Amino acid sequence: MLSHPLSERFIHRQTTAGQVRFTTVDLSEMETRILNAGNHALEIEKRHFAILRQAVLDYAGPIGETARALAEVDLTAAFADLATEDNWSEPIVDNSRAFEITAGRHPVVERALRKQGNIPFVANDCALTTGETPAIWLLTGPNMAGKSTVLRQNALITLLAQAGSYVPAATAHIGVVSQLFSRIGAADDLARGRSTFMIEMVETATILNQANDRALVILDEIGRGTATYDGLSIAWATLEHLHEINRCRVLFATHYHEMTALAGKLIGVENATVAVKEWEGDVIFIHEIKKGAADRSYGIQVARLAGLPQSVIDRAKIVLEALESNERQNGTKPKALIDDLPLFNIASTVSKSITKISPLEAMLKDIQPDELSPKEALRLIYELKNALKN
Repeated sequence: MLSHPLSERFIHRQTTAGQVRFTTVDLSEMETRILNAGNHALEIEKRHFAILRQAVLDYAGPIGETARALAEVDLTAAFADLATEDNWSEPIVDNSRAFEITAGRHPVVERALRKQGNIPFVANDCALTTGETPAIWLLTGPNMAGKSTVLRQNALITLLAQAGSYVPAATAHIGVVSQLFSRIGAADDLARGRSTFMIEMVETATILNQANDRALVILDEIGRGTATYDGLSIAWATLEHLHEINRCRVLFATHYHEMTALAGKLIGVENATVAVKEWEGDVIFIHEIKKGAADRSYGIQVARLAGLPQSVIDRAKIVLEALESNERQNGTKPKALIDDLPLFNIASTVSKSITKISPLEAMLKDIQPDELSPKEALRLIYELKNALKN
């Protein structure tokens, strides 16, 4: 074992079975510098960070103003791109109660249709200007006709106009809107034990309690989540409250055609409907808004488009015809009428729709392929082809 250094330069550090390790004064100093370098770098970093932090605090005001200016430039540039690309127009926003939109469009739906193959969006006008009196549009029409789109697009146009943007419309004159309320769609809150109808009523209550005469309110099918007469009475009373108490501008979509009578009773309430056409039993959606009320809801036609079985559609037509004819003739209550409907007919209707076999299927069922000669098989092909044409 070494008891003294080999030289003044090399200092013994360790002896193992196969080797002896030495160090020098220079290496020891370098080791110390390396070990301290990390802590030294961290201290330098902290010092520079503190200087930078203090500089930021010293210039917080100018930096914030610059950030706000850049954000405003960014927003304005985005609005300008939209206005140029989608042919938006400059709105008139003033302190009046005006609400006149010509050829308004829904920006999101319009862009989605464009991506689907340049399908044109059907633009619509909306005029809620009646001086200082309440201005309410009572909008009727079938599902899928575009009522909710009309409500949303006018709310979006209002929001964009007051944000300083051009709007997706040919022209727009909008008096300043103090509040924008929306009650559209259906949702429940299972965690808090609230049904869809309860959520609808809570939101409607908020609108009725808070909307002032400068507000814009859009409501879609209030009262649909409960019994027909309950829903109709709630929707009726809600519209009257908006007219008499809130006295604001309202777009009110509903399937309760009975409410269209309010247009003749309340000043400032107008009926509007989404146009549709019938063609060979189907309903074609025009998506155009016109003055007046819808004559019916076209619910059965929409159900047919959705793919309900034909037996269900046929049965629905029978029940609807019976309900409408009895109500017109003698005002029979729906429950009394339903009790008299021949409900057993539905079984036979469904059975016929399921068991009915086409002539072509009947011919194929009777064919025995192994017993056919080539000539008979060729003749059979022609017969099947003729049966398919018929």
